[in-house]
Amino acid sequence: MSDAIRVRFAPSPTGYLHVGGLRTALYNYLYARKVGGRFILRIEDTDQERYVEGAVENLINTLDIVGLKPDEGPATGGDFAPYYQSQRTELYRNYAAELVEKGAAYYCFCSSEELDAMREEQQQEGYVTGYDGRCRNIAPAEAKKRAADGEPYVIRLKTPDEGEVFFYDIVREKVTFNWDMVDDQVLIKSDGFPTYHLANVVDDHLMEISHVIRGEEWLSSVPKHLFLYEQFGWKPPKMAHLPLLLNPDKSKLSKRQGDVAVEDYLAKGFLPSAMINFVVLLGWHAAGDREIFSLAELEKEFSLKRVNKAGAVFDIEKLRWMNGQYLKNEPLAEIIKFARPFFLERFGDIEEDRLSRLIDYARPRAATLIEMTEECLPFMQKLEYSAEDRALLEEETSKAMFSFWLEELSLQKPLTAESVNALLKATSEKFDLKGKMLYSPLRLALFGTEHGPDLLQIIELSGLQTSLKRLQIWTD
Repeated sequence: MSDAIRVRFAPSPTGYLHVGGLRTALYNYLYARKVGGRFILRIEDTDQERYVEGAVENLINTLDIVGLKPDEGPATGGDFAPYYQSQRTELYRNYAAELVEKGAAYYCFCSSEELDAMREEQQQEGYVTGYDGRCRNIAPAEAKKRAADGEPYVIRLKTPDEGEVFFYDIVREKVTFNWDMVDDQVLIKSDGFPTYHLANVVDDHLMEISHVIRGEEWLSSVPKHLFLYEQFGWKPPKMAHLPLLLNPDKSKLSKRQGDVAVEDYLAKGFLPSAMINFVVLLGWHAAGDREIFSLAELEKEFSLKRVNKAGAVFDIEKLRWMNGQYLKNEPLAEIIKFARPFFLERFGDIEEDRLSRLIDYARPRAATLIEMTEECLPFMQKLEYSAEDRALLEEETSKAMFSFWLEELSLQKPLTAESVNALLKATSEKFDLKGKMLYSPLRLALFGTEHGPDLLQIIELSGLQTSLKRLQIWTD
């Protein structure tokens, strides 16, 4: 293995990209960028029963949207192709056969019914469920003959049954497991496909992966993996296991308590840049108190040494706050790029200059792109009024004021802040109105509420003709 830093994100194509998967991909990407290494995307698609059509394309597209472009992978190619494990199955079977020959693995002929009965018995007796090794001691020659005769089998790893194993994790430091707590993992399933455990060890070695950065849920699998590295005579990569992502009630983040797919958040109007910034802080902290970072800044700032051991709570309100900061402070052109589809879907075609002004108006007032469209509803649709609102709008003074504005607004070209202020002054003098008595009926007629933006902005964003029609309604 070379001294080059090579990390990988190796998801299974079973549907959407989970926010936990995004964090794993992000930490791998950032570490590679920080140290000048390579970020590899590998698709672990050996579980054919869970394979979802289109999931790989969706995953690659989502990573592209959030800016995590692999240096090697299915879409980009590379020196270690293929990057689909389903296209590498012969490799795994050959390595499994090598383990069997060494006595480090064995044929297991237990049926699914036998295994179910075994687990049920273990549960009834209060034992931890796991394979009890009943096929471990079948004579190799007999096992080989039974397999050759067509009896269904899997290949299991023959782990030590006593002593302990320890390793050093970049996040958790020294970690120790007793071998009697590690069961004989299936390496090759009855369909001939490998399990994650064999395939990832073989591929990490062959692809010269230097660091394995993945979720804490894989920590208990490390002894099996280290045993495989030892049996093959390979040097294992360095490892870093990331803390769990938690719901606010400290349970493991799951679909049952809300959205967990990155695509869901993007569809709800969260910006890719805000998602990246939010997710990086789920288990990592910067050197100071700063929280807002661009991806380019994170590439320089990130360090595995500042990854926490404790679980990280996924706080949707924190994400909403952070997204709001991005909406307010990112360049307008950047916000327009992401907001345009949401506005066009809700309102249909909008002239580009007006679209730009609507987005600029809404962005400091909303936490998501969808909420931005909601902020613009009064400019874009028929206004609804309560009985109390109607009573104010139908007062004789209000109607007279609206008639005056209809006549004067039609004459003002161009409409400017100065001309609107002059019209307000003339209206105040003509009808002897000030403050709320002057502004409330006008805002209510033009915007639907007594409070809101200034009158010039209302007229500009609604459009002059729309504004005139809204005044006309109350003069008839």
